[in-house]
Amino acid sequence: MKKWSKFFTVALAMAGFLFAGTPQACSQQPDADAAGYIVKVGDMAPDFEMTLTDGTQVKLSSLRGKVVMLQFTASWCGVCRKEMPFIEKDIWQKHKDNSKFALYGIDRDEPLERVKAFASQTKITYPLGLDPGADIFARYAERNAGITRNVLIDETGKIVMMTRLYNEEEFASLCRKIDELLEK
Repeated sequence: MKKWSKFFTVALAMAGFLFAGTPQACSQQPDADAAGYIVKVGDMAPDFEMTLTDGTQVKLSSLRGKVVMLQFTASWCGVCRKEMPFIEKDIWQKHKDNSKFALYGIDRDEPLERVKAFASQTKITYPLGLDPGADIFARYAERNAGITRNVLIDETGKIVMMTRLYNEEEFASLCRKIDELLEK
């Protein structure tokens, strides 16, 4: 009887080990925070490649050595429309000529022509990238979570700040953090 008991114990352990190695078990998304983020400050920013509205390809990991701000946005987002002129004026116009800085708006799941019209309507000049299916967004937050969101990444590729929605104090803090990182 002891022999069979030992056999079943080993068999159950093996079954558990095998199941734990399946793609379904490994691909579960991390728990989201209260704002819907699945990444945390201090994490390496998940890499991605995107196409900008001008056809240029950008890969996040190729921007190492720069301070990078990602703004997740969409034309249907009223808060995004409110925040974007501030990003344009207080961040992009101030830092666009700094070779150590990059800013990309990432438009969630909208076609090219709508994204171009959105940029024109909001009078922003910083680059916008396309995110078909919200696949880039889903590397940072729950796929169905809301926008606007900003993710600030340092020159090593680590996330140093994340915002959600538009709040004047938080936005001012984001601007200060960018200044601080660029002064290093």
